[in-house]
Amino acid sequence: MHTYRVDDMTCGHCASTITQAIRAVDTGAEVAVDLRQHLVRVESSNADPRKLSAAITDAGYTPLSVDLQPVAASPRKSGGCCCGSGPSSCGA
Repeated sequence: MHTYRVDDMTCGHCASTITQAIRAVDTGAEVAVDLRQHLVRVESSNADPRKLSAAITDAGYTPLSVDLQPVAASPRKSGGCCCGSGPSSCGA
């Protein structure tokens, strides 16, 4: 199991985007998201933890891996809410 703290994941849309990004790297991955604690847990049998971190980063978020060194921050998406999807998508 790989665990990532993603402080800029703040809504369901963020969680969905991260889950999709991880599954693009490992289609069989089991992803558990805890929005309240900003944690993403990934059960993956074949994906390299660095590739999982990179997928989260490429999706526009900043993962801090419990398994690895912190990943360099990426620019935050612009828009109406944390993920750039607009206020109506996040409930903001």
